[in-house]
Amino acid sequence: MIKVGIFGGSGYTGQELLRLLVGHPGAQVVAATSRRFAGVPLADVYPVFAGRSDLVYTDITVEEMASRADVVFLALPHGVSMEAVPQFLAAGKKVIDLSADFRIRDQASYEAWYGRHTAAGTIREAVYGLPELYRDRIRSARLVANPGCYPTSIILGLAPALKAHWVETHSVIADSKSGVSGAGREPQIDSLYCEVDGGFKAYKVGRHRHTPEIEQELGALAEGEMRISFTPHLLPLKRGILSTIYATLTRDATGEDATALYREFYRDEPFVRVRPAGQFPNLSSVVGSNYCDIGVTVDRRTNRLIVVAVIDNLIKGASGQAIQNMNLMCGLKEETGLPRIALFP
Repeated sequence: MIKVGIFGGSGYTGQELLRLLVGHPGAQVVAATSRRFAGVPLADVYPVFAGRSDLVYTDITVEEMASRADVVFLALPHGVSMEAVPQFLAAGKKVIDLSADFRIRDQASYEAWYGRHTAAGTIREAVYGLPELYRDRIRSARLVANPGCYPTSIILGLAPALKAHWVETHSVIADSKSGVSGAGREPQIDSLYCEVDGGFKAYKVGRHRHTPEIEQELGALAEGEMRISFTPHLLPLKRGILSTIYATLTRDATGEDATALYREFYRDEPFVRVRPAGQFPNLSSVVGSNYCDIGVTVDRRTNRLIVVAVIDNLIKGASGQAIQNMNLMCGLKEETGLPRIALFP
């Protein structure tokens, strides 16, 4: 049984980790930290756990967590994880970081978007935690940088086309929409019910901090520098991300050709489903699951590839993917403990 610790267990991603790990047959949560709720039972903070877990939130040090756990998930804010990661690695622990602190390989790029990095020497050790692209490296990793939610949908949505050099690398536009849980559990005016319900808006236009992460991974696939136009939007929903991606084709192709390319690329992937030619995914088909569903076509009039990718931002976009990575790091079957059926209706 893998002993698991969660540093920062009271936010939405921490709660989702706990929800999934409660039913994981190969893992046991031995500690979950929260400064705000230290000493408070998990079920008092999240009543959905009543009768399922007697875990009590604690506020312990890195050293204490390392003495209890074999694998540590960090569900901490950007800029905080980098202080704890080197200590856990020095203690011989496997670490999965859900912040952005180790996703971006270039220190200058990280600091341009997020601020000073105090553990730059550790960046080189981190493996980007997208199993569909880095599965073999994840298996042998000590530190996995779990991808962001928007990047997961966009990278999976474009990977087959970029790998096959089907699209012009300077032509990519990603138009993404997310549910409100992506903003976290901390109270913010923009995510209050009265602000969100009945509305639909773009935000951080031209300056969202996921941009360098997306460009880094798309550039690796394209084997060259990438610059994309990425615009996120806020949906009046709790969960889910839908990304519509546009790119100019470098070859003559039909929607059927593109679908065949995507189906071959993801043929053996347990959590990516490609819709039949001419069909496109709905958020309702993935929310509550670890799936990414993709639909693809070609607009012959404009010679553009159009891809629609959907995920649950808290599962495949965060905690589910983190557990997928843990399974790989610990030699378990990749799908272990992860939901395969969406919550519908």
